[in-house]
This record gives sequence, structure tokens and C-alpha cells, in this order.
Amino acid sequence: MYFLYNITVYIAIFFLKIVAFFNKKIRLFIKGRKDVFETLKENFNHNDNIIWFHCASLGEFEQGRPIIEKCKKEYKEYKILVTFFSPSGFEIRKNYDSADLVTYLPLDTKRNVRKFLELVTPKIAIFIKYEFWPNLLKQLKNNGIKTILISGIFRKDQSFFKKYGSWMKRSLNSFDHFFVQNRSSETLLNSIGFTNVTISGDTRFDRVFEITEQNNKLEIIQKFVDNKVTLIAGSTWPKDEDLLVRFINSESEATQKFIIAPHNIDQNDISKLKKSISKEVILFSESNSKILNNYQVLIIDTIGLLSKIYNYADLAYVGGGFGSGIHNILEPATFAVPIIIGPNYHKFKEANDLVKLGACKVITNNSELNTTLNEFFENPDNRKSKGKLSRNYILNNVGSTNILFDYLDKTISKNK
Repeated sequence: MYFLYNITVYIAIFFLKIVAFFNKKIRLFIKGRKDVFETLKENFNHNDNIIWFHCASLGEFEQGRPIIEKCKKEYKEYKILVTFFSPSGFEIRKNYDSADLVTYLPLDTKRNVRKFLELVTPKIAIFIKYEFWPNLLKQLKNNGIKTILISGIFRKDQSFFKKYGSWMKRSLNSFDHFFVQNRSSETLLNSIGFTNVTISGDTRFDRVFEITEQNNKLEIIQKFVDNKVTLIAGSTWPKDEDLLVRFINSESEATQKFIIAPHNIDQNDISKLKKSISKEVILFSESNSKILNNYQVLIIDTIGLLSKIYNYADLAYVGGGFGSGIHNILEPATFAVPIIIGPNYHKFKEANDLVKLGACKVITNNSELNTTLNEFFENPDNRKSKGKLSRNYILNNVGSTNILFDYLDKTISKNK
């Protein structure tokens, strides 16, 4: 199977290079890896003590962020390497100041893996949530590099737990320890013979809790909100926006404010969204010279602000639930606001939990959204009680970072 896997990787690389001519994201995916080895050579040498974190994309990075920053603070003699698989993660975090280097992970060929681990000889390799690359994991084990998984989630439909997946199961032998988010992941790993498992929870709870401890003041948002009841819609997709715009245009009142932060901030798409709204609407990029309290809708056409903007929410709508799955639901929850999502949320434990608690409302169509929004807008006590459930959920799940750090501290101490 390894032979077939390696052939498949080379075929995939060939086709990705062709697709790159027509697809911007794939072009970044290919181009970004072009100078990885040179970049590694410029930033590291064989005398460096390196802690390496790998994440698929931005969501996994946010899960690893609390432990990355704790390592940076506590281990001054170590260098921190962060690698991404996806351009969407790398492009946003390529200048992350708690890492000595942020770069792409080379594609999983035997040659790339050997070269990568010749240039980077980490004391410990930390994979966040998932990303199981057979050649890389095999070489890490062969090189005797301590390898752990943090914030792991396993599902019974994964190949490790199928009869045909025994060769992928062998890849898991490379991990010295699995830190998983829940009991079901532990049970699944136990079922195929892995007992080196600790339920540590999800580090994202620590991360979003820390957000509330920071300075989240944004003067532009404060002026726009103007002490009015405000819905913040984060990471929205066209279907989400269609439903929200219909409500804004026909159901909303002048005393209600709306902030929409689309997942895609392409200029043409932002312009189309703005034109679809019949109320007074302004873009964040043009807001400095305007009297903001004259507007009812603010569209965020930049990135990196959403976690702070939620601080101004009276209620939140999190996008993606009409597509492949919802975006970060914990960021609004930590600010003690009730949350509304679309129907595709079942893959996300935190969404399932918040729905069961009553802190999160699921809508499937325009009528349900209108009813839900009107209920929340008209009933401040309901908003407050549902928001309290959200905040308590966060508080009851913090602490994962300390569990992970205790293990890392013992491991790194042995290497000193």
C-alpha cells in the first residue's frame, strides 16, 4: 500500500501543478512550497533546539496557539517552527511573532521528508488535531523524534478503524502520545490497541478565554454600534448572507444594528453584498471619514478583527452551516452571547454541546431565521440567559493547555 500511496502522491502533485494555472488557492499551495528548503536552511542549523508544530490550516493553528505561545515564553533556548498545509492558514499567520519561522509543510514524498528532517531536527514534533502523513510519520519514528498529537479528534469512519486501513493504522505507531478532545476518540484508539492516550480537551477553549482577557476595544465598531442592539454575523457564506439580507431589508428596525464579516472578502463579492442591502450600509475600509451612527449595516472587508468584534455582539450568527460546516462558534460564546447557526453542524462537538445546552439556535430557512432574530431582538432577558449558558460552557472547558504543557515540560526537561 505504501507503494501505491507514493505513486498517488506524485500523480496528485502533477495534477495540482496543472490546476494551479486556473486556481488562485492551488497556485499559492504550489508556489508557497517552492522555496521551503532554502528558507529552512537560512533559519535553522543543526545546533538549534527546535520545537515543531504542524497544523493543517487556520482552525488547527488556533487550537495549538495557546501551547505554542506558552512554549515560546517558557523555553527561551528553543526555536519554534510552525508549518501549514493550507495556504489559507499560512497566508494569514505567516508573520506570527511567537514562531521563529512559519512555512509550508513540503508534500509527503520520501525525498521531501528526508530533506525536511535533515534541515530541521526537532526535539519534539507536535501535530495539531490531525494531519497523518505516512512518509513523514514513518521517518519521524525512524529518526527517533518524539512525536505527539494534541487536541486530537477521531471518528469511526476514518480509515484507521476500517479493515482496509491497517497500513494507515501503522502510521499511528509513530506517535508517542495522543492527547484527544473526548472519550469517544480515546475509545476508538483503544479499540485498535493504542493505550497511550490522554483526554485533555480542546485548547481552543483556553485560546478564546484568553481573548476576553485582552483589550478588545475597537473605536470604529464602538461608534457604529452606538449602544444599539447588535447582531454580528461572522464568517458568512453567500447562503448565510442571502438569509440575513432578506431579514435586514424587510424585517429589521432602525434601532437594530448589523455587522457582517464575510468569509470571503473578494472585492467583487463584497461590492455585490453591499448592493443587495437596501438599508444604510458602509464598509469597514471606508468608515474612518464617516459618521458611523447614521448607518445600520457595517460590512467587514478585512481579516483578523472578528474575534475582537464579537465583544460588541448582543447576539451572533456564525456562518458555514449551509455549506461544509460552521466556522468558529467558540469566539462568540466566550463573550456570553446567544448564537444562531445553519443546519450543518453535527461534525463539531462544541456546536452539538451548545445546541443541547440551549445556548445555540439552529435555523434551516428564512422563516426560522426571522422568528429567531425577532425573539432575540425583542427579549433582552432571553439574550442574557442564553448568553450566560455560552460563557459557562467556555469556563467549564478551560485547562487543556496546562495538561499538555505538563507533558511537554517533562519531555523537554529530559532532553536538556
